Amino acid sequence: MASRAFPRRSPAAAVDDAIPLHQQVRFRGLLTVAVMGASIMQILDTTIANVAIPHMQSALGATSETVTWVLTSYILASAVAMPITGWLADRIGRRELFLGAITGFIIASMACGAAQSLEQMVAFRFLQGISAAFIGPLSQSVMLDINPPEKQARAMSIWGMGIMIGPIMGPILGGWLTESANWRWVFYVNLPVGLLTLAMMWALLPATRRRDRRFDLFGFSMLALGLSALQLMLDRGAHLDWFDSREIWIEMGVAIACLWMFAIHLFTGRDTLFNRQMMADRNLITAMGFMVVIGIVMFASMALLPPMLQNLFGWPVIDTGWVLAVRGIGILMSMWVAGQLLGKVDARWMVGTGLAIAALSLWQMSHWSLEMGMRPVIVSGLVQGLGMGLVFIPLNAMA
Repeated sequence: MASRAFPRRSPAAAVDDAIPLHQQVRFRGLLTVAVMGASIMQILDTTIANVAIPHMQSALGATSETVTWVLTSYILASAVAMPITGWLADRIGRRELFLGAITGFIIASMACGAAQSLEQMVAFRFLQGISAAFIGPLSQSVMLDINPPEKQARAMSIWGMGIMIGPIMGPILGGWLTESANWRWVFYVNLPVGLLTLAMMWALLPATRRRDRRFDLFGFSMLALGLSALQLMLDRGAHLDWFDSREIWIEMGVAIACLWMFAIHLFTGRDTLFNRQMMADRNLITAMGFMVVIGIVMFASMALLPPMLQNLFGWPVIDTGWVLAVRGIGILMSMWVAGQLLGKVDARWMVGTGLAIAALSLWQMSHWSLEMGMRPVIVSGLVQGLGMGLVFIPLNAMA
């Protein structure tokens, strides 16, 4: 009975590529819930820990400069590991990689909650970031493949709206857990969600055929070294007085050299990490460039605001969480509007308008003072969210 209720393909079972995946899936609704659960868990973790950073700083004996590596290590690991998602999915199977990524995320979350030093926390967050790097692309890929072509646009809209739960609920949940229990619970909360998602995915997600594909070790090594050196330079620059430090010059040189060699290899090598034909897609390259700009705005403020509001403004952690959640609400609202306008209004106008609105929020933030109340923070957060959400949808469509 159980096998009839939850049919699945074992990794060893023969896989028929002639049958589309959306025809193999019987419980599409339940599988969608499982995929969304994994996505929300991963997105939630990029925001839920932010409001607890000041509490981690005191508990782990870190300084205001070093504690930011709790966030930096996660983002850096995700950036380095994400490009190999496609190769790993072909090599070991997408189902196996998805299940492994969720399992790794759960284990790393438990380790983060039990960390006794900053060094342990940074190491475990790095491992957590690697698992998170696979969950994001795989969730989008599965959402597309388990739905027929005529329903794929709707499926991606559901996915996009669902992941906005992270920016909205992350700060609130993180603030509540930190204040009512302990900052370690911002990581322990992943256990029940992760186990439920893992069980559903194991039962419902069909296997895909494995493909033997050459791994671009040189390209991956250059990209990883270049991004790591760049992140080190940016993270330690202010502390070392930027280019008055020999270390910063070395890190800049390594970053430029490695990223330059990666670019040359990408356009001249064989079986490269990325398909070089993508580089000829002007819309894709333009969308990626804008997403880098938006990412800088989004993640910089996500990292800087919680310590500022708690340490300088003296706000309770729960109030900080509620105020920061407003930006997620703004993103959700404008993403819905952008979805309605897509196809009716030129995407370039929407992107330009969104960037202008986001820039307005940064201008508002430049006029903050320690004497102000919550209202300016709420207004600027809402405005920034409205701008970023207006950019996300058309950029995804362009790419």
